[in-house]
Order: sequence, then C-alpha cells, then structure tokens
Amino acid sequence: MAYLGLLPERKPRIRQEDQVVQEAIRRLELDHGGEDIHLRSLLLDPQNAAETAEASAQLQDAAPEILCVRCHDLVHHGAGNPIHHPDIDSIRETIAESPYKYNHVYHVLDAADFPMSLLPRISSLLDTMPLRSRNRRSRHARFYDGRLTELSFVITRSDLFAPRRDQVDRLMPWIRENLRDALGRAGRDVRLGNVRCVSARRNWWTPELKEEIWKRGGANWLVGKANVGKSYLVHHVFPKGRMEPSDKKKELPVLRMTGSGTYSSYPGHAQQGEVYSVALDEDRAVNLDALALLPPRPDESNYPQMPVVSGLPGTTASPIRIPFGSGKGELIDLPGLERSALVDHVKEAHKGSLVMKTRVEPEQVVLKGTDQSLLLGGIIRITPRTPGLVFLTYNFTPLQEHRTMTEKAISIQEQTSELRVENIALEGTGEKIALAGSFRLEYDVTKIRAGPITRKDAANISVDRLPYRVVALDLLIEGCGWVEIVAQVRTRDLFNEGRQRARTKAETLPKEQITSPSGLLQSLDLSEPEEPEEKDIEYGGPDGKSEIQWPIVDVYSPMGKFIGSRRPLNGWMMAQPKASQKKKSMRARPKKSLKGLKQQQKAKRSTAV
Repeated sequence: MAYLGLLPERKPRIRQEDQVVQEAIRRLELDHGGEDIHLRSLLLDPQNAAETAEASAQLQDAAPEILCVRCHDLVHHGAGNPIHHPDIDSIRETIAESPYKYNHVYHVLDAADFPMSLLPRISSLLDTMPLRSRNRRSRHARFYDGRLTELSFVITRSDLFAPRRDQVDRLMPWIRENLRDALGRAGRDVRLGNVRCVSARRNWWTPELKEEIWKRGGANWLVGKANVGKSYLVHHVFPKGRMEPSDKKKELPVLRMTGSGTYSSYPGHAQQGEVYSVALDEDRAVNLDALALLPPRPDESNYPQMPVVSGLPGTTASPIRIPFGSGKGELIDLPGLERSALVDHVKEAHKGSLVMKTRVEPEQVVLKGTDQSLLLGGIIRITPRTPGLVFLTYNFTPLQEHRTMTEKAISIQEQTSELRVENIALEGTGEKIALAGSFRLEYDVTKIRAGPITRKDAANISVDRLPYRVVALDLLIEGCGWVEIVAQVRTRDLFNEGRQRARTKAETLPKEQITSPSGLLQSLDLSEPEEPEEKDIEYGGPDGKSEIQWPIVDVYSPMGKFIGSRRPLNGWMMAQPKASQKKKSMRARPKKSLKGLKQQQKAKRSTAV
C-alpha cells in the first residue's frame, strides 16, 4: 500500500504522559537557573530524555499494521477462505525473477507426517544445484547461467518426534534414511548433509538457522506444501534488529528499479572488510510488468511486519519479501503448494482438531487378529489381514481412537451404524471410503523391543537365535500424524519354515547314499539334483512373490487417499522413562500413622488415674 501511495497521511500523535514529563523537566530547569546538575543528581539526563521523547514520537508516527479483510478475519476470528495454491512452475518462475546472484532454497517439511510433505524431484523442478553425492570429488557449488541456487531441507515441529532435544539429535540417521527412501532413485547416492531439524515452539535450533541466514545473505526462499509451518518459521529465524549503522557501510553494486520497469545498478552498502554472498546480479535485468510474480522490495526496518500465521491451509496469498542487513539479503516466504487435505472430508467443528500441535502421548491399543479394527475419528480404519497375530497400535495423532469388531467398524465408517461412536466425517463421506493400501510390517525392531535379552550387559543373545521376531511400521496420515503398529511373529512362520520348509540335504539324498559309522560316504550319486518344489506363499506381499511372510494391515480412508508409510520411529519406546527415573518415581511404602495409637494410650492413662 505504501509504494502505491494509498496510505492516508497521519498527523503526529503526542501522548499526554510525554507532555507531563516534558513539563516537569522544564520546571526543574527554571527553578535551578537552567542548570542540569539537579537533573543529573536525580538520574535524569535532559539530552537522553529529549532523545527518548523524540524516539517515542517517531514510533507514534510510524504507520500502523494494515490488514486486509481476509487477514483480519484470520488473525482475530480464525476464519477465512484458502487461496488458490500455485503450482511448482509458478514457484520456479518466481525464484527466477530474483535480482540476487546468490540464492538459497529451504525446502520446509512437516514432522507430523514426515516425509509425505516432500517434493521428490524438487532439485530438478526448481533448477537448483543438484544434491551433492557421496563422491569426495563432487563440487560444493556450481553456477548455472551466472547464478548460484543451493538447496537445504528444514523439518519443522521436530519436537513431535521425541520429548527431548538430545533424542531428536540421535534421530538424524533415521531422518536421512527416510528422506533417502522418499527421494527414490535420485536419493540413493546423495550425501544429505543439508538436512536440519527445528522447533520454533520450543526454540530448538532456530537460533542456529537465524545465524546461518544472516551470514549467508542473499535471497533465502522458503518453499514447501501448504500448512507445513513456513510463515511461523519466518517469525523465529528472521534476523531482527540488525540494520547496520551508516558509518560502517561501504558502497556495493546492487540493483534498483528504474522508471522503465527494469533493474539498474546503484551504490548499495556492506560492512567493511567482509565479502557477502549478497552481491546482486548486475548483468541481469528483471522486467517488473503487470505479469511479474515477485512483488517490489519493501523498505527495510529493524522490526518489520511479519506474515500472518493461521492453521488454515493457503494463508499466504503471494510472496512476502522481508529484507535485512541494510541490503545484505532477504527472507522470502512463498505460498504453499497444493496438498491433498483430509480436512475437506471433515465437519467444520472438527477441522481444527486435525492439527497435531503438541506431541501426543498415546496409549497401547491391542488388536487380536482380523476380527478387531482400529478407528481413528471414525474416518480412518486399520484392519489386520494376517490371522493369528496380536497387533499393538500406538496412535500419535489428535484423532480419537476406538477399538471395536471389524463388522461394527465398517458400519461406523460407512455411516450406516446407529452406535453412538464419534465420526467427524461429513455426511456422505461413508460412500467414498476405499482401500488406501495394504501395508507390510517389514522392518525388524526385535533388538529394540526385546529388552535385556539381546543387551550385551545382560543375556547377550543374538537376534538370529531367538524363536521370534518383532516387526513394526509407521502408518502416516497426511497432515495429522502417524500410527505405530507392532507385531510379534514366530521365526519359522515369518521365514515360511515348518509346513513349507524346503527339503533338506538329507531328504534329497538317495537311499544308496548312506554313511558308515565312521562318517564316510559309501557311494556317490552323480545324477543331476532335483529342482526344489515351488513354495506356496500365503501372506506374502501384494505381488505374491515375497519369500518372507510379513504381517499385513489394510487401511481404509476417504477416496483411498491421505495414507503413507515409513520406517518405524519407535516413538513409544522413546516416551518410556529410563530405569533410573522409574526408581525415583517409585514411592516407598508409607510409614504407618501412630495417631490412633497415641490416642488409645492417652485414653488408657486417663482411665488409670
């Protein structure tokens, strides 16, 4: 509004309190002949008082925060309509309009459903520098068309992973492995040293990211899907209050918009003795016409107006440029990309309950075989397919869980049941329920779940010698959270031994091929070996060719969407207190009260007298 000249002129507003202070100071000066000795004895410096009054007047003269009707409803009423989400092509064209030579793209991911909010081919879609491979000769940086655009991954709300900061630190190998799986073939040989976790709510690693943005300078772009926390992150990582004083600046070529709608070079500023990666591209002219996607650069201030934060997807309608460091760089919040949202199938009163604001401490829910199912909010159903097993489930979502028989669960989800069970789905959603996928519990967590049996300082039994295996999987619900599923399987059933065990070498040997008491073969069989019989797979993968009989669960959701899977986080185990903490929490047997005994003794003494 300011650069269009649409702001109304405001007269300076003088507060009554400032007038009272100024009048008191004037009277003191008159009483003491204009000397300020008495004022200094009262710890009042007239010069500082005048400067304070002037600064206060400047703050009063500053333009107030101006919000449009939509932003006003979002901030004060929590209501509004989401904007049309841009596509990845418009995001790429917006970054291409950057007047900076050095650009850095932060791909913001959400920890609640990590890594479902990832764009697998973001490096090629945004024309950034390719992810560095594990080859030690791979280049750190490379200019393309006279411009350097690097890429980093930032996982917001990382406090949802674990209750303590050191536990999240130890999860970095697990995070890289899941990210590598989500990147597909492109992520097999990448180094992934550009991944960091942050938690703005608990101030985890946000100061480090703020210093990184400050030192790097240039254009810092926040790219990601809708409602992953980009605008909220801007509030905590923007370097506020760091405008450099004029006596510590030197001229540096930057770009300025001319009357013809193009950028031309003019003297900028930078600190002496330092070379920033902020040098703007002088050879590049960016046309600012009516079709330009990047808005003009606003005036810089120490504490600028920050983006509006709301739980509504699609709050940011256009790129928000926030400069810092007296021309050193900018932090640009881009609109979120379209994301398939479960909120479109939920009643209006329950839409706010889908956001996982704080870490959930779940309860263990047991599903015995295929006859029982787990309902989440009445809209998501998890049903085991493998019979004869006990499944342990842990709900790390804000949705209310409900265990019931499978037949009842189907009728509740399809909205045909008369039972009073909470169902947050819109009317008619039951007709859209479909199979979202059949997921195999194919990750072995026996060593983590077995306890002291496999510990080196205890029984120290190898996992291969155990007669059972513990397998697990994390089911992801897009934008909500995840459900951890664990099952214990007998080893011979898991590896298809016993009933379908292949014939051993002794069974394949002919009758003539027997051994003497000394152990020597009496005869040799020179015929060609028989081919083993084909195994009959009952509970293999969807293709029916898996040799390992992993347990399977079926998940049903609206339109058969919003569901994914990843390696198990083992969040339930991380939430359990340590053995030392358990001992401290255990209370000793309380001492028996002697109040009644003392009263009895007192009564006996009184009667004896």
